[in-house]
Amino acid sequence: MSAKIRFILAVVILVLLITGPFLLTVAVVHGELPGEERASFAAAMERWLPIGGMLTLLALVLGLQLLRALFRQYVRGLMALAESLRLMLGANRNFRVAPAGPPELRALGRAANDLAQQRDALLDDVEARIAQAKAAVEEEKNRLAALVADLPLPVVVCNLDGRILLYNNRARLQAGALAPDAHAAGALIGLGRSIHGVFDRSLIGHALETLRHRLERTGSQPLAHFVTTTRAGQLIRVQMTPVLAAAAATEEEGGAAQRSIGGYVLVMENITKMLETGAQCDRTVQLLADDTRTALAGVRAGLQALRGATDLAQVANAADAIHDEVQILTVRLNRAAQDYASTLVSRWPLEEMLGADLVTAVSRRIEGRLGITAKIDDVAPDLWVRVDSYALTQAMCFLAAKLEESFNIRLVRLRLLGARPAVLLELRWAGTAVSNETLLGWQIEPMTVAGETTPLTLRDVTDRHGGQLSCGRASAIQQSFFRIEIPAAQVQEVGDRAALVQVESRPEFYDFDLFHRAGEDHANDDTPLASLTYTVFDTETTGLQPSEGDEIIQIGAVRIVNGRLLRHENIDQIIDPQRRLRPEGIPIHGITEEMVRGQPTLATLLPQFHAFCAGTVLVAHNAAFDMRFLQLKEDKLGIRFTQPVLDTLLLSAVIHPNQESHKLEAIAERLGITIIGRHTALGDAIVTAEVFLRMLPALADMGIHTLGEARAAAEKTYYARVKY
Repeated sequence: MSAKIRFILAVVILVLLITGPFLLTVAVVHGELPGEERASFAAAMERWLPIGGMLTLLALVLGLQLLRALFRQYVRGLMALAESLRLMLGANRNFRVAPAGPPELRALGRAANDLAQQRDALLDDVEARIAQAKAAVEEEKNRLAALVADLPLPVVVCNLDGRILLYNNRARLQAGALAPDAHAAGALIGLGRSIHGVFDRSLIGHALETLRHRLERTGSQPLAHFVTTTRAGQLIRVQMTPVLAAAAATEEEGGAAQRSIGGYVLVMENITKMLETGAQCDRTVQLLADDTRTALAGVRAGLQALRGATDLAQVANAADAIHDEVQILTVRLNRAAQDYASTLVSRWPLEEMLGADLVTAVSRRIEGRLGITAKIDDVAPDLWVRVDSYALTQAMCFLAAKLEESFNIRLVRLRLLGARPAVLLELRWAGTAVSNETLLGWQIEPMTVAGETTPLTLRDVTDRHGGQLSCGRASAIQQSFFRIEIPAAQVQEVGDRAALVQVESRPEFYDFDLFHRAGEDHANDDTPLASLTYTVFDTETTGLQPSEGDEIIQIGAVRIVNGRLLRHENIDQIIDPQRRLRPEGIPIHGITEEMVRGQPTLATLLPQFHAFCAGTVLVAHNAAFDMRFLQLKEDKLGIRFTQPVLDTLLLSAVIHPNQESHKLEAIAERLGITIIGRHTALGDAIVTAEVFLRMLPALADMGIHTLGEARAAAEKTYYARVKY
């Protein structure tokens, strides 16, 4: 039966249900009365009218039920279908409409799925072509990123407004030298942050003007250099290079394209230690020159006395004076040599290298310089160390040379054993062990290997590596050994909690008013959502009652800049709550008493988190819960979280008001997001950030473009009015 016929039948039935009882009553009355007894019509109407009224009322109720069923099937069904179509067309391409309801709606759903299938085939083809076209550009971009990442100096790329567009890991590590304290270090270097938080705005402006003048005068790629003192008291040498953009040529300019500056690259170098070392070298040289001049004057006076001597006593006195001055000069030269060696130690770089490569280099050096056989016995696989490879190789060769000289040892064995945070580098041989007294004497003399002498000593090498040199004998294998401790390279370990899990969210709490907080910043209410910078965060807690003593035990946060989720700019820190954990919560968040013991307290971490999210919009799922914990600590710690707050739970209710669940896992499933690391603070923050990014286009489709519009829409949802 067609939809048109069904609609006509529904209208006819509804009309009959409403008017039928009345017509039936009239028909019955007219059927009882013969044509000549019209006078008794009123009496018959009085008898049948109550029955007809009841039938009419019953028909009205049935008609309303029919209208309600039609509304539910068609109007509500079409609204739910529209939401499903928006999901399928926007956030989740793999989403499909589940055919339900009347035959017409089921047919519409099947047609939409067919169109989506065709759309996906076309999009796959377009994406494949785009991927092919972008392959070369992507390769060049990766080469540039790898080049910048591997540079030994901090590199930061900024636009003309001073916003950071690109930086390498060295720049982020350098933040500790740029910031006055550890809390501010994490807020200095990051995408979208201002370089003016690191260097004075006028200093950057002056360097830019210098670049513009040099560009106009020479037309070549100019450079600008300056040295400045950071807020941490460090001296930083900066080289500024412009990022040039070609402007359109004009007739007045003779058709020549004029290049303009669109940004700049800063290459930074911390020269504090270098200047201190240079100053120390200058003092050493100056003292040596003064002492030498004085000693030479004494020697000259002795020589003059020697020339004028007339007897043996005068000759002896002059010779003794010359000897004393030479002794004094020798002592001063030795002291200057020691001072110079200490400056060499402070200039040594420690760099990461594979342990196997270090042992191989030592083995080849010993065999090549000394002619001694060096075999490699045991090296821990995949072990990375931080060493000055040249100095350490020289030290091992020196020890091997001493063994050959003192004990005629012609075969040595090398071992490298992992024992973080230190690694043990061993030189073994079969024969007599070296006494501690002998080793002590070797440690303080300059190292000489195959006729090549360096002012450095074994003790200098071990001190620079933060370890010590020891000797001993392994009786079980009849071998003696030297053992040097060297630092292991830091390895970023990934915990096993980042597994795929599906755990129910905590209940929604709205006992904290998100929309009327004292001192909240409304300056960005008219700013488009796509232009804002966001800090997406989550907390794990000992329980669900912040007002009854529950505490935060983990904070995780990531940043969103220019619509990009910056996973590497994050905070992921376990916190010591200074109270016992609830046993029922441990299976959910996986944090135990042993894990929180010795970790920073919230009083230490919260100022760092406050600096991390400065100048951004806070985003969280069920944000009232997390914000309540932060609010209760504001007075005690003297900080205020005045940033605007957006809640993905409320935004989900804005976008999909007809969906039953707005839990994080339900939203992620609707949007086609894989949940990883649920109920770790950083894992939840990353999932929330991905959900928020998928929501932005849907909000734009609804006419919600600015921060103020998003907050106003969220405030009107049902969940924003629930109080627990």
